[in-house]
Amino acid sequence: MKGGYVRKEFYLVFVPRKSLLCEKKLKELGVYGSFASVEEFNLGLIPFDSDLLSMEMDESYKECYLQNDFTSMFFAAQSLMTLQALYGTIPYVYGKGDCAKQVVDMMRRMKMEMGGVEPQITPQIDNLLILDRNVDLLTPLLSQLTYEGLIDEIFNIKNTNVKLPPEKFVSQEEKKNSKEPLPTEPKKFILNSADELYAELRDKNFNAVGAIVSRKAKTITAEFDERHAAKTVGEMKQFVSKLPHLQNVRASLGIHTSIAELVKEVTDSDEFLDSLRCQQELTHGIDTDKVNPYIEDCIAREEPLSKVLRLICIQSICNDGLKPKVLDFYKREIIQTYGFEHMVTLSNLEKSGFLRPHAARTYQVIRKTMKLIVEDVNEQNPNDIAYVYSGYAPLSVRLAQYLARPGWRSITEVLNLLPGPKVEEVQQIPMGLRKRRASVTSSQSSMGEQKLTLVFFLGGVTQAELAALRFLAQQDDGGTDYVVATTNIVQGHRLIESLQEHIEPVKLNPF
Repeated sequence: MKGGYVRKEFYLVFVPRKSLLCEKKLKELGVYGSFASVEEFNLGLIPFDSDLLSMEMDESYKECYLQNDFTSMFFAAQSLMTLQALYGTIPYVYGKGDCAKQVVDMMRRMKMEMGGVEPQITPQIDNLLILDRNVDLLTPLLSQLTYEGLIDEIFNIKNTNVKLPPEKFVSQEEKKNSKEPLPTEPKKFILNSADELYAELRDKNFNAVGAIVSRKAKTITAEFDERHAAKTVGEMKQFVSKLPHLQNVRASLGIHTSIAELVKEVTDSDEFLDSLRCQQELTHGIDTDKVNPYIEDCIAREEPLSKVLRLICIQSICNDGLKPKVLDFYKREIIQTYGFEHMVTLSNLEKSGFLRPHAARTYQVIRKTMKLIVEDVNEQNPNDIAYVYSGYAPLSVRLAQYLARPGWRSITEVLNLLPGPKVEEVQQIPMGLRKRRASVTSSQSSMGEQKLTLVFFLGGVTQAELAALRFLAQQDDGGTDYVVATTNIVQGHRLIESLQEHIEPVKLNPF
């Protein structure tokens, strides 16, 4: 301290990585040298749940397929190398798509740069499946119908947090007795499997949620009523020990009842049901080759542009591209209704594969071969992954399902129709670890242990796809547990928004 002046030291930490452009700008401004230190904190994969890791790189699809910037793929490869350093070399690597191949090639190069130094750990992950979002563009565009998927669609889950209207979470008693004004700030909730009830509800089709909540409410009431039957000190002590857990479950039940009511307000609306009906007709291949009357009405009513674009992109994918006359009609209507500045957005959608002119019919072959459409799906007690979209099975998860059993050789024709190369590699494991692994595997198989597959989604994964993979892991005949890693969590609105260009028309001064 000199003459009342306190010397301060400034430290700059870039999260998740250093940016050369930022450093250059700081040097131009003449402040770079005043930092005591400039560091980076590389987050890599962030654990969101026991079976989910995310890099939270929201622009990854846009960067790869629109801007030809594959930096995010380098960081994905780096994250996979870190995982293998911690949990052992993954013996079998599979992939589909251009980005998947890039990541596998980068991993091979990183391995060579390590000079043959292998992690001396018994492999704990059996298979790695890397899927490019571009292989299945339809799934993220469709409206998810699981409890967690709908919360994300309607309220946007960000880093497992969701903000909801506060008035739903104030009891009638609090409303009457409170002299203070009711809260106006959105109420924030953390949604993960630490909440016992949420773990049970999250992957269910929304139509099955009401029955589960009702059953849970009856169970809790019955357990609270046990206190009246408790006569001895021992029985009272037993009830008191259960009390904190019961109170937590009751609080959680109140929260999820309110959330379900908020979701139901949307899912019961004509707007939602009409959009869903349109999506289901398109995925079934009904009238996909002509201008869709519902989409035309949405444009006429000036509904949100992201909703209109989402439906047009669904039609384009289900029809293997749109006829020039149909595509030109949609473009003209959008430009006339929403403004000429959206020409760039339409161009972005074409460049990134969402909108395209009509080509050879592949969707119908893929739909039939992979059983993507399942009629009369049981939403309450499902027996197929198609329950997550009430009749549509995500192609990405079908690929994971076929890989586990009977193997990709059975779907060679479909794999050839899908964009990008197929990757199949065997990573050598040191002999000592292999022997130990064999003994571990044999002892596990006798105990009925399952194989573990890490599915890495490049370009984002939806909550519904996560639900479908969890459903597969729970099946008695599945034989595979799944852990999911991803560049980010997506849904249709966010994906389309990321490709939209927000151009403000220049206002000219007449004087």
